[in-house]
Amino acid sequence: MVADAVIYHPTVSHYLKFVATTVGRDKVMRLLQYFARFYAWYLYRTNNPPSSIAPFEALKKHFGLIRKSLRLGKSVEHLKAAAQAYDAKPSALDPILRFCAIGRQLGYAGYMFSDNVHFIHATGIQTFEKSNAARWQERAYRAWFAGLTCNVVAGLYQLVRLGQRERGIDRKEGEGVVESKRVERERSAVRLQLLSDVCDLSVPVYGLGWGGGVLDDGLVGLAGVCSSAIGIWSVWQKTG
Repeated sequence: MVADAVIYHPTVSHYLKFVATTVGRDKVMRLLQYFARFYAWYLYRTNNPPSSIAPFEALKKHFGLIRKSLRLGKSVEHLKAAAQAYDAKPSALDPILRFCAIGRQLGYAGYMFSDNVHFIHATGIQTFEKSNAARWQERAYRAWFAGLTCNVVAGLYQLVRLGQRERGIDRKEGEGVVESKRVERERSAVRLQLLSDVCDLSVPVYGLGWGGGVLDDGLVGLAGVCSSAIGIWSVWQKTG
């Protein structure tokens, strides 16, 4: 039957595995959140009435709060990852990548903790003074920026090392051809992650007022949609 063919199709099973992960659901909500941010900006810039903009502003706010709730307590996970990177044997990880991994995880831990505190205020569980709440949000942005910067540095360093590795490959031999293809796959993965990190950097940069008039809600929204789509694709690949 057609219904059975649809229900038992491998894509449906793959989809169920995807939505069963917290990360997968978070990435979908993130994409919707940032699309709402972009579209609200677009409607405002094209002189649409506030009644048309309000639903997308509400979507942006509510998806943001839901995602904040999913991040509660995740700072501990990143602190553990930082400790594991610190304790790793020097021979197991390149010193620069190890340093960047520690910095990334500590930055993300600081971001998650500050974001958790701000979540308490945003939901009204415990309201702070406006200036105090703004300071916690600023701390979250600064920590996120630091973590992402470490990731970008690690990505650029990996591209340099892959280039050096590629130059030492002899493509006249069978093993060299295989190694060349492996390097290309690794390079593609690093470039994709680097693109995602650069897109994500626009959020804390804009939130901290470092955009210099170049960034606005429209560009940040589009950048968020791009990095979210990359995240969805990555999770989809892993759950296949």
